[in-house]
Amino acid sequence: MKRLATIIIALCALLSVNAQESTSAFRFGFLSYESALQSMPDYAKAQQKIDALKAQYQAETKRVEDEFNRKYEEFLEGQRDFPKTILQKRQMELQELMERNIQFKEQSRKELAQIEKDTMAPLRIRLIEQLGKIGRERGYAFIYDTDTNALPFINPDMGEDLNLLVRNALK
Repeated sequence: MKRLATIIIALCALLSVNAQESTSAFRFGFLSYESALQSMPDYAKAQQKIDALKAQYQAETKRVEDEFNRKYEEFLEGQRDFPKTILQKRQMELQELMERNIQFKEQSRKELAQIEKDTMAPLRIRLIEQLGKIGRERGYAFIYDTDTNALPFINPDMGEDLNLLVRNALK
């Protein structure tokens, strides 16, 4: 990613020198991709769907943890009185329950990440299409995402801040 940003910066510098020497101007646009994405009307609905699913997974995780804690407390209370085989059986049950809980948490994390990716995909596609349209209409060589913090300086005489334009176009 850094290498790509370096190449882009070098290309911009080279092209800006050429633009200054000739009458044609090199133009580009820049914006915060995440800000543009969050400004979309459908973003709030998608985020609500994701948040609702996260809440369901958190509730289930808490239920499972509470069950484990209850069984562990029962084990601690009775461990002095249990015969050795029952003690070993209960220890194995607790170990299995703990492993299943860990697997559930990992699977939940993966499923939520995939759901978030799938839910946001149509919004990202729409944003990319809109950026392509704006880029072609305004004659930009490219549109740069400022969220990466790879460009510490952007000359406003050569580039155009598209944040407001894109937000209005996506409404």
